[in-house]
Amino acid sequence: MRISIAMFFLFFVSLIPTVAATPNIRVDGAWAAPTPNGAQTGVAYMVIHNQGPNDDRLVGGTSPAADKIQVHEMKVTNDIMEMREVVDGLPVAAGRTAELKPGGFHMMLIGLKRQLRAGQDIVLTLRFEHAGEVLVHVPVRADSRR
Repeated sequence: MRISIAMFFLFFVSLIPTVAATPNIRVDGAWAAPTPNGAQTGVAYMVIHNQGPNDDRLVGGTSPAADKIQVHEMKVTNDIMEMREVVDGLPVAAGRTAELKPGGFHMMLIGLKRQLRAGQDIVLTLRFEHAGEVLVHVPVRADSRR
C-alpha cells in the first residue's frame, strides 16, 4: 500500500505546472523547444513576475544541459531578423511581468550537452541582479501551449 501511495503522489506532483519562485521573483509557464540531433543551441521561454517592490534584471543563468545560458532578443529590423545577446540583462520592473516568448526575448542554451527531446525536462538556474538565483524545471515540448 505504501508503494501505491508513493506512486500516486509522484504522479500527482508531475501534473503540477512548473513554477519557481523567490520572495520577489516568480517564474511560470516555462518550456523549451525540442532540438534536432547534433544541435549545439537550444531555446527556453517563460513568464517572469517581479512581485517585489524594486526593479530587478535577469542577467543570465546556468544549466547542466548546456555549457552556458544567455538572455537573447530576436527582432526584425528593415526586414532582417536579428538575434543578439542582451548584454546588460532583461529588466523586470517592480510589480511587472516579462514574457520570454518566440519572436522576442528568450534564454539561449549554448553548447548543448544532449539533444532536447519532447517529454524530457531540463533544469535552469536563472540569475537575477538582486533576487539571486531561481531554479526552474523546464519541460521540453513541441507545442508551446500548457
